[in-house]
Amino acid sequence: MSEFKPLRNRNANKSAPLASLLTILLLSLALGAPAGAWAQAKSAPAAKVTAAKTTAAVTQKTGQPQLVDAIIAVVNNEVITQQELEQRLRTVQARAVKKGINLPPRAEFQHQLLEQMVLERAQMQLAKEAGIQVDDIMLDRAISRIAEQNKMTLQKFRDELEREGTAFPEFREEIRQQIVTQRLREREVDSKIQVSESEIDNYLGAEKNPAQAQQELNLAQILVRIPENASPEQIAEREKRAQSALQQLKSGGDFAKVSASFSDAGEALTGGDLGWRGQDRLPKLFLDAVANLSPGQVSAVLRSANGFHILKLVGKRDAAKTDASAPAVQQTHARHILIKVNQAVSASEARRTLTELKQRLDNKAATFEELAKLYSNDLSAAQGGDLGWLYPGDTVPEFERAMNALQPGQISEPIESPFGYHLIQVLERKTDAVSPERKRNAARMAIREIKIEEATQDWQRQIRDRAYVEFRTEEK
Repeated sequence: MSEFKPLRNRNANKSAPLASLLTILLLSLALGAPAGAWAQAKSAPAAKVTAAKTTAAVTQKTGQPQLVDAIIAVVNNEVITQQELEQRLRTVQARAVKKGINLPPRAEFQHQLLEQMVLERAQMQLAKEAGIQVDDIMLDRAISRIAEQNKMTLQKFRDELEREGTAFPEFREEIRQQIVTQRLREREVDSKIQVSESEIDNYLGAEKNPAQAQQELNLAQILVRIPENASPEQIAEREKRAQSALQQLKSGGDFAKVSASFSDAGEALTGGDLGWRGQDRLPKLFLDAVANLSPGQVSAVLRSANGFHILKLVGKRDAAKTDASAPAVQQTHARHILIKVNQAVSASEARRTLTELKQRLDNKAATFEELAKLYSNDLSAAQGGDLGWLYPGDTVPEFERAMNALQPGQISEPIESPFGYHLIQVLERKTDAVSPERKRNAARMAIREIKIEEATQDWQRQIRDRAYVEFRTEEK
């Protein structure tokens, strides 16, 4: 079961410009795959997929066939065609020009993009096997929320996409893929992350340096990934590649261009940009590497479990200070029953099940705790659906609006959110400023974010290494 995470990403820019948002949506990769899922696919012969070379042809007036499309990669039992790659190339090139990113030579750029498409295809295959899907109703609501976040009507948002050269049907399917892969990552990565009380204690103890706690860093990275179970020779070859990238940077090479040429990270084609992050949300390896750098400088080659990194310190600033004397805010102690929509459970079935459960609760035929343990698709089910004390802004808007409308003891009707459908019960409310519990929850989320990012990179490597992949770019 995946864990319902009411907490938002506190570092997210709620008013991000449309171009930045679309770049993230087009290029980011959500990750996750069980180790055994690819055992058969890895050894599957490509012949089972299709013929050695499949093309469509038309006959010109001369009678000579003209190549229309061709297979350039096989990913397990599916193919990526030349037309698909060309379409993605045009989209990413347009975004890069708009952001002022210098792209590498076409051959290198095409190789990086094709690798991303391979990973995306492998992720979608795994999501399909897991029964993860997004219906049209949920997709339309997600796109409406994106338009609202950009302070546009849906029609105006659609017009803006078309002006930027992105066809709305294409954008719509990209968003569907983003939601599917996010759910896959939540299931295969996020739900397995645990944070111990001792880790929280250590984190809070390290926060006693107020200067460090108030610093935010803007970093970019180049990651040369090490394959799973790599041999010493493979590790040496990957390190040599990272050193070659560093040498280009030292010779005056543009970081964004070198990233697009060398990096295996999801942000490789967006300049390697990691964005602004508080120091408490960066791995110690990164903090130590940039501690003595000035903005614009790059680090030496770093080694982590996932590969070799080169970091650039883009900027440094003071974080927004928190005022301990801020007015008290209302907290809500709530619990919920979550039913996720997937291949086995439709949206109508989820709503109907929760309606029946609410009737049982209204008739006192069962307790909320009992039903949560039996029916909820969430790790909180083990605690009877208890989500603890929630502050304003801790939950997604749909959940928070429904929760705020309830009186203590009251149970909502079935409520839809990006996570699925919920029954919500408010247990009690109180006002509080910055309590020790709140500080521990914030610390837990910060530690969790770091762990998720590291685990996600590991899953990305596993998915790619365990998939059967055959490139056919040499075929004409």
